[in-house]
Amino acid sequence: MRRLSRVLLTGDATGGIWRYSLELARGLAQAGVQPVLALLGPNPAPAQAAEAASVPGLWLVPTGLPSERTAPDEAALRSTGAALAGLAQRVRADTVHLHTPALAAEVAWGVSVVAVAHGDVGTWWEAVHPGEKLPDHLAWHAAAIGRGLAEADVAIAPSRSFARTLARRYRPGRDILVVRHGRTPPPAAGAVVRVPAVLAAGRNWDAGANMELLDQVAPALDVPVQVAGPCYPAGAAGGGGFANLRPLGLLDATALAAHMAAATVFAAPARYAPFGLAVLEAAQAGMALALADIPAFRELWEGAALFFPPDDPARLADVLRRLLAAPAGHARRAAERAARYDAATMIAATLGQHRALAGATGAVSA
Repeated sequence: MRRLSRVLLTGDATGGIWRYSLELARGLAQAGVQPVLALLGPNPAPAQAAEAASVPGLWLVPTGLPSERTAPDEAALRSTGAALAGLAQRVRADTVHLHTPALAAEVAWGVSVVAVAHGDVGTWWEAVHPGEKLPDHLAWHAAAIGRGLAEADVAIAPSRSFARTLARRYRPGRDILVVRHGRTPPPAAGAVVRVPAVLAAGRNWDAGANMELLDQVAPALDVPVQVAGPCYPAGAAGGGGFANLRPLGLLDATALAAHMAAATVFAAPARYAPFGLAVLEAAQAGMALALADIPAFRELWEGAALFFPPDDPARLADVLRRLLAAPAGHARRAAERAARYDAATMIAATLGQHRALAGATGAVSA
């Protein structure tokens, strides 16, 4: 069997995908495999570039190519895939690790491909707009996801519930492997004093995040309700309209970890979440969890969080009050559960798939 030497990863510099990519890249490097991270979309911020530079041997390649979220049409997405396939050949990658199956479809890669579905526009639409037809400007993207799930050599989802949802919608004719996300816990925060507060984080402009529910409940609480991530101002045409949440803005990993170490309760009112990295990070930071009752959260956090229906403000307010009144026990259970979702397990499972593919197909690197 040939030795796995180099893996081309794809990603972008936004949100959870960036953190996932760096976590995986660091694990590959520690295993003696060189990671090449091809970034789509905007270039990383200076702090992100410095973070990437801390990964030994990481070859960071900002491509300027449109991401799967910003490609204007299917032709542009295929062009991005073809360009990445060319890059894989130029850097002599043994295998490719895609952050979306949409890039795998109808591309002659020349090496074996692992595609991870962190999310999907088709299943997102079903959760946010139940019973409504997927509009044409999203349908082509969903179709590319379906083809990519079928055409990648290995397809991965971060939870069993999401794997089942993908299989039901797209019927790819093959198993979707479940590899749960993992995060290395941040260093201990030291002598930080926690204050009664609710914190949320995510792509808050996304209707799937459902932050409007938290905004509705915030005035009924006697503590600050903070939200990290991009928010639209109240009344903005783009969405959001959060009149009662305290926006923290975009935070880097260090700043977000500091806020998680200082607040007591983390709220995730999402209607759609294939995994929820921010929930894991909050649990690792010692926060009690208030989670929407959706399949992935139930699968991952049953017995370690309190749940509420994502359309019930009264129940959310009740859950938050219960956690704020006595957060310690709930936080302890969440931290114990978070220990199951460690980076080492995620990396070992992912690395095993790449090694098997490299051995089965032959490597191209020296």
